Amino acid sequence: MLSRKGIIPEEYVLTRLAEDPAEPRYRARERRARFVSKKGNCNVAHKNIREQGRFLQDVFTTLVDLKWPHTLLIFTMSFLCSWLLFAMVWWLIAFAHGDLAPVEGAGEPCVTSIHSFSSAFLFSIEVQVTIGFGGRMVTEECPLAILVLIVQNIVGLMINAIMLGCIFMKTAQAHRRAETLIFSKHAVIALRHGRLCFMLRVGDLRKSMIISATIHMQVVRKTTSPEGEVVPLHQVDIPMENGVGGNSIFLVAPLIIYHVIDANSPLYDLAPSDLHHHQDLEIIVILEGVVETTGITTQARTSYLADEILWGQRFVPIVAEEDGRYSVDYSKFGNTIKVPTPLCTARQLDEDRSLLDALTLASARGPLRKRSVAIARAKPKFSISPDSLS
Repeated sequence: MLSRKGIIPEEYVLTRLAEDPAEPRYRARERRARFVSKKGNCNVAHKNIREQGRFLQDVFTTLVDLKWPHTLLIFTMSFLCSWLLFAMVWWLIAFAHGDLAPVEGAGEPCVTSIHSFSSAFLFSIEVQVTIGFGGRMVTEECPLAILVLIVQNIVGLMINAIMLGCIFMKTAQAHRRAETLIFSKHAVIALRHGRLCFMLRVGDLRKSMIISATIHMQVVRKTTSPEGEVVPLHQVDIPMENGVGGNSIFLVAPLIIYHVIDANSPLYDLAPSDLHHHQDLEIIVILEGVVETTGITTQARTSYLADEILWGQRFVPIVAEEDGRYSVDYSKFGNTIKVPTPLCTARQLDEDRSLLDALTLASARGPLRKRSVAIARAKPKFSISPDSLS
């Protein structure tokens, strides 16, 4: 109809009608699958586990690992089932003793005021949660009732201990504290002390410290051994450096952690042209320490793919001294700036140090050249004519 009115050309309408609506118009960019997500979750699916009974051998850990809806469902059902089970036992004791339909001249009942299953269920709840309204109680008429009373109290205490402990562990899990440990979205490679370095920034948003904090880094990539064995996830530890030295860090303010790319580094042959999403490279960073307030060990993880590494950039300063104390501007936590960096691998830079000298000379001439051009293009504010001199 629009083509008839001349609003849309008829050729365009015919082209759009000829397209298959079921065929996607946009294709997602192919990217290497992550081993560890940016939030620290391991991207591993466990399939075809035959020995499922091993999970039941450690019931407490299995309950803690469950999701909250499943945990609350088990918490509720454990109490309901125990109440119903012992309610049935109390009803059977009353039925066997003839307490449900007492006759005149009958002896003392095993449990007073139990006349139906509903009253037995209420008595089961009173016994297990120790309410004791006073209307129902166990008498010394039946030793079996006294034994059941003891067993139900013990079972109730065990259920309380297991379920309350499970809920406490779920609320105090270590990864909750890791939510406030942050990493920079991108990592950078730039010169530091004349060497190419892989750098990232890490920080803690809370005032409570992480005691004995250590940081580790691994390179994960697919490799093939000389014998032809394919290792899909080959993990290689590489050392991290910081201002203190070693893997221990004092995480009071955000720190820039760096790794010197030397001959022992798996990044020794990494070039700027390799930093694309097709490159089989993932760098995993693990920060581990003890929470100061709870004493629980926590661990924060992240990873960087090849296209998340910026070559020739460095992080901007975010710590400044104001009013006698240091302040941190987290709005610039992941900001970077370009810096002069040789576009070659660390191996090529070690073999030819003249690349670094040429880069230093070019960076030194850059500001002088810009300044001289600006002076040459500047117009004079006044001029002196020959007539005025005479």
